[in-house]
Amino acid sequence: MKKQKKLDANGHRKFGIRDSVAYAAGDLGCNMSFALKGTMALFWTQIMGMGLWYSLLLVIVQVWDAINDPLIGSVIDADRRKYKRNKFLAYIWFGSIGLIVGGACCFLPFPQAPVWAKFIIFIAGYVIWDAFYTIANVPYGSLLSLISKEPADRASLSAWRSIGSMVGNMLPMVILPFIMYNADGSLNGVRVFLAALIMGVLGFFCFQFMIRNTEIRVETEVVVNEEQPKFNVLKAMKNFITNRPAVGATLAAMGMFIGMQGAATAVSVVFQIYFKNPQISGIVQLFAMIPIVLFTPLARKMVTRFGKKELSVVGAICSIIGGAGLFIIVPDNTGLDLIIYVLCQLVYSLGLGIYSTVSWAMMGDAIDYNEWKTGKREEGVVYSLHSFFRKLAQGIGPAVALVIMSALGYVNNATDPVTGEAFIDVTLLSWDVAVNLRVLVAVLFLVSAVLQFIGLALVYNLDKKTLAKMNEELAARKAVEAAPADGEAEQA
Repeated sequence: MKKQKKLDANGHRKFGIRDSVAYAAGDLGCNMSFALKGTMALFWTQIMGMGLWYSLLLVIVQVWDAINDPLIGSVIDADRRKYKRNKFLAYIWFGSIGLIVGGACCFLPFPQAPVWAKFIIFIAGYVIWDAFYTIANVPYGSLLSLISKEPADRASLSAWRSIGSMVGNMLPMVILPFIMYNADGSLNGVRVFLAALIMGVLGFFCFQFMIRNTEIRVETEVVVNEEQPKFNVLKAMKNFITNRPAVGATLAAMGMFIGMQGAATAVSVVFQIYFKNPQISGIVQLFAMIPIVLFTPLARKMVTRFGKKELSVVGAICSIIGGAGLFIIVPDNTGLDLIIYVLCQLVYSLGLGIYSTVSWAMMGDAIDYNEWKTGKREEGVVYSLHSFFRKLAQGIGPAVALVIMSALGYVNNATDPVTGEAFIDVTLLSWDVAVNLRVLVAVLFLVSAVLQFIGLALVYNLDKKTLAKMNEELAARKAVEAAPADGEAEQA
């Protein structure tokens, strides 16, 4: 006998673990592609020999990001067509296909190509990847506020999204160093390209699982009529800037990614030339994620008791302590220094874990805040602008880090005997350069934690009490709006 589905008062499947796992699979799909972005700087400096040119290229593609994210977000919001299930799910399906090709395009291994051709390869590949990533990621983030309106459910979705993100980072982090590096610690360009292609395929299947198991419970369909005002992108952007929760959460996310992405290249090189063991870098970073794993199951109960803002501020303080501890360096004993590094990373990751498990729920609340203050939800634009600034940090962070690394001695120091092209051979970098990069890693992580604290403690204003008030007023407003329709139905 077939088991009957448990339905809520509105006829939807009751919220449960299936929803959380499905939502986690979506972020796992995103990160199958996105996790390789940390490898991009190594690939384009050590394989393609671009050096400081790569920093310039990163800044150039941010111009595309500035157009791409808000534009696609506004297109999604303005799309009034009827879809079989939900327009966000339709966009995610389309984006997941493009990510298979887009991710691989960022790692086309043509080191002998002239510099102008490398410019074209990088920009074209990045634009294709970024467009499809936005098409999939923006509606995915917006779905959280549509799967459930209950704060505890949203906290659960956010926590499980963190699990999906964590697994999506862990798999490439642990496995890829053993695939991408040669025996002498150098990268293998062809292997990086194949890895990117495989990650895209795995991401596609993760997205398909999410789409098939997602239940939309918060109806937001808008009836189109001739009197409806046209969508105004500039006004929507203004609403975002005046949306304190969205700005605070975005500043914190930018800080987080400056630490994660800005320091990624420096961390990889530190393990290459300071700890002299690039293969263990993924294992060390995996070990640092233990606090995130331990905290995630507790997130739902702790959010209910203390509140999302309150918890995330405590997390930011933990990250500041861990980031400050990274300045304790013992260069004459790298074994002891590695232990100190791992312990400080554990403290830093504890704070990051507390914040990351509620970060997406905080953005869901920010979308509600926009509706509370302006009368319009504008999920696509709010989330796409949030995504844009996150990706700005992901691009500017590594670009600035590479400039600093070059000033510290990470520069083109070898020449290909066949092509004459310059490239970076990490085996030729001096010990002083290694120590300087070790200090740079500490600086980047500390700056990251401080930015998180500013965004969460000083800007984000939806504490537990204010959030409860907002939810009550939104519920009352929707009840009033629904009342005339109920009356008309009774008359009919």
